[in-house]
Amino acid sequence: MGVFLKRKIDKFLYDWKNNSDRKPLIVKGCRQIGKTESIRHFASDFYDNVVEINFALQKEYCDIFDDGFDVDTIIRNISFKNPNIKFEADKTLIFFDELQACPNAATSLKAFKIDGRYDVICSGSLMGIHYKEIESNSVGYKQDYVMYSLDFEEFLWAKGYNEKHIEDLYSYMVDCRPIPEAMYSPLLECFREYMVIGGMPEIVATFITNNNYSGILDMQNQLHLDFEEDITKYTEGLDKAKVLNFYRNIPTFLAKENKKYQISKISKNARNRDYIGIIEWLSDAGIVNVCYCMDDPELPLKGNYKPNDYKVYYADTGLLIASLDDEAQTDLRHNKNFNTYKGAIYENVIAEILVKQGYQLYFYKNEKGTIEIDFFVRDADTLIPVEVKASNDSTPSLNKMIKEDKYVDVKYGIKFANANIGYNGLIYTYPYFMAFMLKRLLADRIIN
Repeated sequence: MGVFLKRKIDKFLYDWKNNSDRKPLIVKGCRQIGKTESIRHFASDFYDNVVEINFALQKEYCDIFDDGFDVDTIIRNISFKNPNIKFEADKTLIFFDELQACPNAATSLKAFKIDGRYDVICSGSLMGIHYKEIESNSVGYKQDYVMYSLDFEEFLWAKGYNEKHIEDLYSYMVDCRPIPEAMYSPLLECFREYMVIGGMPEIVATFITNNNYSGILDMQNQLHLDFEEDITKYTEGLDKAKVLNFYRNIPTFLAKENKKYQISKISKNARNRDYIGIIEWLSDAGIVNVCYCMDDPELPLKGNYKPNDYKVYYADTGLLIASLDDEAQTDLRHNKNFNTYKGAIYENVIAEILVKQGYQLYFYKNEKGTIEIDFFVRDADTLIPVEVKASNDSTPSLNKMIKEDKYVDVKYGIKFANANIGYNGLIYTYPYFMAFMLKRLLADRIIN
């Protein structure tokens, strides 16, 4: 990759290593988000010996569990295949990569935890039928970590910003003070770069190295092809053509005013029941983020939604950008003209930022169409509607929801826009580039 990118998993792995009761770890996420690179970097810093087995590229190792899951037997079988590999108790990390190609490796984690001599980390894209199989193996004897492409804070790190810069920015959010122009403009420019290139590590590293967009679109287009190849490779038990059709139609609906995904419009005679399992598969694979329409805007959020009424966003906004036509690409890269696309890009990137903070996505539209809210988050006892504006427009839906007595769980709202920090007594306004700190802000307000 050339450039080493600092990632949030780095600290997680360090803390995991320092936990005396650590369990074998499974790092999950879609392809090409930097799982292997981060684990290798960590391993080289903290272990004398690293045993790395890639089950997709080294298929000859898939039979090392055929004699059972006793740790000594597994170690013996690995050693016979490569007698040069060293195993030293308490000094060795075993790294099983591309776990989805050998689900038996997940079953072995219970034995490794009980044995305790070797640390084990697994990673993989966990697509297709093996996803659920791996999830159910070694329950209670493993720890899971979900990894994503770079979030905006990690992108800022890649650009050279440090913890002090982040804390300075956060202090304005906490105090609800407008950000000085000297901070606002460069951060907005960074955010626009992030929207165009997305957070895939190889693409970010290329952008940082070249300091321009040269070659970025080609890399994004290749990612699209890679994901489509994964779809045809791993979608066991589903109609591959239908999964591809669903995936390829995401930009069509994001371009529409309401952005709602409608199965009936992707092909003649298409029906929801014909596409059962597809949206879940794409979501499990980390390729898309799904936003469900709430039955009623009230707490709790889970279970309070319509399963056939949803919007679908790309999990990485760079893939949405790459799906646009050539003229749109030129407009974005040269003119920084994002507003042409009716908010689809802003909405997609805020959805992505929310998911990377651990939020599930929900929206709401009442029957009359007089209230439509993009997303919802919550604090300890309040439901918080969130609107995303392509400019600094007014927010009639937010105002109505906050003021109407029927929405008892809603006390205030949040708007993300190209606007400075502000509060009018009902709505907090923040610039887009502060969205990555939202969960921290809401948690700190509870503590404080």
